[in-house]
Amino acid sequence: MLAQSQSKSTNWLKYLSAGLVLLLDFYLVVLMYSQGEYLFAILTLILLTSGVYIFSSRNTYAWRYVYPGITGMVIFILFPLVATIAIAFTNYSGSNQLAFERAVSVLTEQHYFSGEKYNFSLYSQPNNKYKISLTNPSTEQVFVSESIVLTTGNRIAVTEQLAPVGNTAPLKTITQNRSALQSMTIILPNNNELTMSSLRQFSEQKPRYQFNEESKTLLNNETGKLYQANDETGFFQEIDANGNWLNETLEPGYTVGSGFNNFVKIFTDEGIQKPFVQIFIWTVVFSLLTVVFTVILGMILACLVQWEALKGKAIYRLLLILPYAVPSFISILIFKGLFNQSFGEINMILNQLFGISPEWFNDPFLAKVMILIVNTWLGYPYMMILCMGLLKAIPADLYEASAMDGASTWQNFSKITFPLLLKPLTPLMIASFAFNFNNFVLIQLLTNGRPDMIGTTTPAGYTDLLVSYTYRIAFEGSGTQDFGLAAAIATIIFLLVGGLALLNIKATKMEL
Repeated sequence: MLAQSQSKSTNWLKYLSAGLVLLLDFYLVVLMYSQGEYLFAILTLILLTSGVYIFSSRNTYAWRYVYPGITGMVIFILFPLVATIAIAFTNYSGSNQLAFERAVSVLTEQHYFSGEKYNFSLYSQPNNKYKISLTNPSTEQVFVSESIVLTTGNRIAVTEQLAPVGNTAPLKTITQNRSALQSMTIILPNNNELTMSSLRQFSEQKPRYQFNEESKTLLNNETGKLYQANDETGFFQEIDANGNWLNETLEPGYTVGSGFNNFVKIFTDEGIQKPFVQIFIWTVVFSLLTVVFTVILGMILACLVQWEALKGKAIYRLLLILPYAVPSFISILIFKGLFNQSFGEINMILNQLFGISPEWFNDPFLAKVMILIVNTWLGYPYMMILCMGLLKAIPADLYEASAMDGASTWQNFSKITFPLLLKPLTPLMIASFAFNFNNFVLIQLLTNGRPDMIGTTTPAGYTDLLVSYTYRIAFEGSGTQDFGLAAAIATIIFLLVGGLALLNIKATKMEL
């Protein structure tokens, strides 16, 4: 009986906990949905509901061990991917970040000062209280409040009087209580409401815009202009008496679906197409040349340090691996100083030897050469270590047989070493290509994409890779930060790198 009682108590506790989690889930989903965060609402609904089911049902007991891992994969991998692709099909940007309802709320909360302005003064009263005196400059009417404590959010009624009693408080007192005065509302005898407009005046405020839900229009109470929601651009745009669009728009805008417009813009807008094609070609060339240079250099150095006749091989190995041990951002910053056009050691040496001082950061070609030099320096130790391990796996009998046939060192390398190293290195070379395709840190720290291209509608540089170009569009736009366009380019990058990953998997299977 005691065991049954404990079992029932445990079940009730389990169901109670599950019910509380579901209530929290329902509250969060409704809150996110009301704020226009639909993707977060769907994610929260799926994860919490499935979690409650898995941990409360006996039939899904085995899933309890993999649920945390799956949840982490969904949150940190799948969800950002889906969110990025979803943003690519919208006009989401620096001026179009809000949901429609939120944009309407922000616009309708704007006010403008209307009517007459009233000069005001504070008069000290006992017990740290004050009277507020308002004077109409045109009619010289004086309105005085009762004795009040200056706290935020007060609504104070005033009546017409001759003058308040007390000492006038200095400007310092007004400044010290500025936040309370700014949040205060003064109600005149005619029910007009005044708010603080300066350190010495109160003025009447009215809502700037009035929203009509049926026609989705905003009326500017100050100017009389009419604005209608344009769901193609995501802005409230001015219309004339006949409903025709005019040029003026209101900010902030709101997010709307744009279909494939961002992708079409990449390939049709000359200001985007030209830099995109150039940057894409440079990204492929950079990644390819980096792989070629690092593999060749790493392979040659690995063969040299494995040479039996070489003395002090351990010291050479240590020195050659050092670039791999130093954090890459430190090496990049050091190279940035070495390549400095005015004070860098590289230009000082070139000037002394050949009388030249290359402009590494201003000339597009030289900037690309500099990047390849630095990236080769950073990447060759990894390839050298791999080749050193693979060289151990090559049977010595092959070299003995080639020696009996009178083969030279170059023939040994080209006919035995290189082919036997290249095949197992192929998947790693593909992985290196994919990594350098998105090598954001190198570009950001060394050149920041510069020198800049001229005549583009988006920020772009000759040394930008697609990933750094995407970053600049999203966060460094001079006019507006175009997250939708950046997400479209990021989607293209994902498809390209995903294709490389599939190629890598196939290459690995072929190797196995």
